Amino acid sequence: MSKVAITVNGTLHTKEVEDRTLLVQFLRDHLGLTGTHVGCDTTQCGACTVIVDGKAVKSCTILAASIEGASVSTVEGLADGEKLHDVQAAFHEHHGLQCGFCTPGMIMASVNMIERHDGVLDETTVRHELEGNLCRCTGYHNIIKAVLSAAEKHRTAHAVAAE
Repeated sequence: MSKVAITVNGTLHTKEVEDRTLLVQFLRDHLGLTGTHVGCDTTQCGACTVIVDGKAVKSCTILAASIEGASVSTVEGLADGEKLHDVQAAFHEHHGLQCGFCTPGMIMASVNMIERHDGVLDETTVRHELEGNLCRCTGYHNIIKAVLSAAEKHRTAHAVAAE
């Protein structure tokens, strides 16, 4: 057993976990944050994507103990009360989801992508960067539209803030 301290969505959590506990299990089973989905357990589908210290990672293959002291963001931490994060709102507006299973991972990967590229994205880049996130329902067209829309909003907001 290991004692781990991980900040999740701005709150420090210290828990005793088995050494083999995956980050996705830590989030779901120890913290009750079930927005991070388990799809394949092999990093193929991306449903478990979260952001660890500013980097989008697939939480199904990372041991919780290996990120001791890290900061993790999950889909539950994006909204500000009732106000959806811009990426969540764009997925809703552009119908970027159907069954919703892949959606949390897609959203987290998209949030990270938009932040890393400061909102400067094109369709080719979005498609390339989302290759590790599988959706079996939408055909990706509306997901791409949603990401590009959120990226545009990000650019506009940052341009206004810079003035």
